[in-house]
Amino acid sequence: MEDVSDIKITRRDLLKVGAASATGIAVPSVANAQEAASSATQRAVTAAVSLEVNGKPHKLELDTRTTLLDALREHMQLTGTKKGCDHGQCGACTVIVDGRRINSCLTLAVMHDGSKVTTIEGLGAPGKLHPMQAAFVRHDGYQCGYCTPGQVCSAVAVLGEIRDGIPSHVSADLKARPQVTAEEIRERMSGNICRCGAYSNIVDAITEVAGSKA
Repeated sequence: MEDVSDIKITRRDLLKVGAASATGIAVPSVANAQEAASSATQRAVTAAVSLEVNGKPHKLELDTRTTLLDALREHMQLTGTKKGCDHGQCGACTVIVDGRRINSCLTLAVMHDGSKVTTIEGLGAPGKLHPMQAAFVRHDGYQCGYCTPGQVCSAVAVLGEIRDGIPSHVSADLKARPQVTAEEIRERMSGNICRCGAYSNIVDAITEVAGSKA
C-alpha cells in the first residue's frame, strides 16, 4: 500500500483540482437555470391590449408581464420615457394615464387596456413646445436631460392636481383649494429625482407656467 507521505502535490495541481471540482458543481446549476428560463418563456401568456397613446390608437399583443414602460419603449418605440431605477423610486418613467401621473415601470400594460396615455412626445414638438417644456428650457431645469421627460410630465400633472383642488401632505387646509407655492410644488414633485440637482430651477419653471410667484 502506498504511503501517504510519498504523495506529492504541487500548488498548481491543487488549484487545478479545485477548479475542476467547482466547475463540476456549477455547470449543472447554470444548465438548470437556463432550462427553467426557457420553460418560463414557452409558458408566456399574451393578451390583446388597446391603448390611446398621444392621441393615436395602438393595438398590441403583449406578454401579460410587460410593463407599460416596456410597451411604450420596446413595442411603440416611444423612447422619450426613460427607464431609470426600474423600481419606481426615481420618477424618470413618469407618464400621464387618464389624467393622472404614474410610474410606468411599476404597472403592467394589460392593466391599462382602453386607457389614454400621454408621454413626453405627446406634450409638444421641437417646433411647438408645450409651455412646461419651454419653461424648463428658459429656467435651465433640464440639466443633463435624462430625467426631464418624467419631470415635465409630472409637472404638468402637478398643476392639474392643484387646479383640481387635490391637497398634498403640506396643504394647511384640506378643505381649501391648494395654492401654487414653492412648498406645494416641492412636495408634489418629490417623487421625481434630479441627479443634477436642478430642483430650484424646476420649481421656477412650474411657477412660471402656473402664473404665480412661489
